[in-house]
Amino acid sequence: MSQLQNPNEVVTKALLRLVNVPGLDRPAALITLDNGFDHKKPNSLGPAGLASLDEAITAALAAEPALVAVTGKPYIFCVGADVTGIPLVTDREQALELGRLGHRVFARLRDSAVPTFAFVNGAAMGGGLELALHCHYRTLSGGATALALPEVSLGLVPGWGGTQLLPNLIGIPMATQVIIQNPLTQNRMLKPKQAAEMGIADVLLEPADFLERSLEWAAGVVRGTVTVTRPEVDREMWDGVMFFAKQTLDERLHGAVPSAYRALELLGLAKDAPFEAGTAAEDEALADLVLSEELRSGLYAFDLVQRRARKPVGAPPATLARPVTKVGIVGAGLMASQLALLFARRLQVPVVLTDLDQNRVDKGVAYVHGEIEKLLGKGRMDAGTAAKLRGLVSGSVDKSVFADADFVIEAVFEDLGVKKQVWAELEKIVSPETVLATNTSSLSIGAMAADLEHPERVVGFHFFNPVAVLPLLEIIRGERTDDATLATAFAVGKELRKSCVLVSDAPAFVVNRLLTRFLGEIFAAVDAGTPLDVANTALDPLGLPMRPLALLQLVGPAVAYHTGATLHGAFPDRFGVSENLKRIADAGRPLLVDGEVDPEVAALLQVGDQPLDAEQVRQRALDALAQEIRLMLDQGVVAAAPDIDLCLILGAGWPFHLGGVTPYLDRTGTSERVTGQRFLPYGVASLPA
Repeated sequence: MSQLQNPNEVVTKALLRLVNVPGLDRPAALITLDNGFDHKKPNSLGPAGLASLDEAITAALAAEPALVAVTGKPYIFCVGADVTGIPLVTDREQALELGRLGHRVFARLRDSAVPTFAFVNGAAMGGGLELALHCHYRTLSGGATALALPEVSLGLVPGWGGTQLLPNLIGIPMATQVIIQNPLTQNRMLKPKQAAEMGIADVLLEPADFLERSLEWAAGVVRGTVTVTRPEVDREMWDGVMFFAKQTLDERLHGAVPSAYRALELLGLAKDAPFEAGTAAEDEALADLVLSEELRSGLYAFDLVQRRARKPVGAPPATLARPVTKVGIVGAGLMASQLALLFARRLQVPVVLTDLDQNRVDKGVAYVHGEIEKLLGKGRMDAGTAAKLRGLVSGSVDKSVFADADFVIEAVFEDLGVKKQVWAELEKIVSPETVLATNTSSLSIGAMAADLEHPERVVGFHFFNPVAVLPLLEIIRGERTDDATLATAFAVGKELRKSCVLVSDAPAFVVNRLLTRFLGEIFAAVDAGTPLDVANTALDPLGLPMRPLALLQLVGPAVAYHTGATLHGAFPDRFGVSENLKRIADAGRPLLVDGEVDPEVAALLQVGDQPLDAEQVRQRALDALAQEIRLMLDQGVVAAAPDIDLCLILGAGWPFHLGGVTPYLDRTGTSERVTGQRFLPYGVASLPA
């Protein structure tokens, strides 16, 4: 074990106490995991933590208790392995040792002659959930905020028994969902009720007196007055689920995420293999993946999302932020209505929409009220909260309703003249300190504010669609935006539970600029004569969340063409204007039908006679991204390369195994070949040089 010592490990200690429980003639041995910090620094298990747990299990069993139970500190059970130690693993034998150590310690709970229980009182992820799965029985608190096996999203597999235990507990379809599908779907978490319904927990208990009720329930199990029944696992469908899951991975990832395929292999093994053989295979998979570039990129991306996103670089002191007691929204279309719902839910202040006529206003307010009813119907909101939110959202055709608003955001047509007119009208109504925020996706904040008496209170506040799903908020500082306005924007973004990135006032900002450059290369290839299907599949080896044409359809060809034209005006040498894209936009037809290109749309294209192959298309697109990112960094569009990656992960859904994009450009040599230098030092999102 000496090879595995991690000087950076925050040791989670396993604290043992013997508890007398009514109805039991011997005490219960209760092991509490606690790293000595509050819930903001969750329990995790590194080598020292595993050693502490091992010692606690030994001491617990020596006391000859009626039962052994493991629980966590307030709000946290355990969030898995201590990932800070992974960069210290430099050879395969160390990786194997780490996997075997976890398996050996956890197996003591599984193999115990004394009944073992996991009292899952809070967040349980990765190795923490695997620890619970090794126990004979599990109680779960209804207040547990995060339940998941997220390893595949990072570039790993559940390596401490999860791939073998979970499918044999809840069946292969649901296990595949938890271990593969959820991590690849924006790392989706399970809610306590869902986990209990799946059978991951044997009983769901209220959080207020969770420990007492868990001990009482466990005593009933030991005495035999509580019977735990679990449905028999269907093994007939196992191979069919494996076949379908493999097809789905191939269609979605095209072989780009090694961890997903290794996890699928391990799930297949769980059908018939002895448990020891399955866990040995987990060790081998862990050893292979720990030394992969994909894992290093995944850990880098995880750190961005968990740490950098919470402390935006360049944000002014929060003490400068002004209070926001009322929000105005100019426009009542779909985007504006989504914003109204978000502001009302998160800020709990009056939100008023305006538009050109009463019909549009009524439609926007009705949309918000309808979404509130849906949340109420799904049990995600109680009746009192729903009634309050309905009362907070209103509409008017008279902009004078904004007179007492502290924060006004416009979501009108993407035209500079229209937006300038909106602000000119509003400046006569609102107070001089009211923040004027624009949801523009590409237009200049400075140009928008140029003619105002108080241009210092205009700020970019760029959301991504769908607003409720994508967590990124690009906050754009115009040339004259002052610190108080910017601080207020960041404070509001935080209350909206968005991850904010400070961006300078450059055309199309970050995500749209890069995606437009990327799509521009795809359409340049099409214009040259490359078949649509070749151009569309050329980027498959990256495992992006969607192919270029699906992305184009989501954005809308007209919007994509407009953004491209804006960027062409700013950077004509790098952003072309595709007449074929204009033809598609003008046609007004869906580009894709059932995932295939509409033949009538394809017939509109006029192409050249110099087609490219998939490799050429892919390399040109990657080269263009590398060039554009370097220029953006040199221009100070964001503080550093990690902010580029954070934007692509949170705003465009680009995967962790790419680290966003710059680690991938580094490890493929694209960065140095195109720009003469790496974006990140060796050892950051990559193996040491």
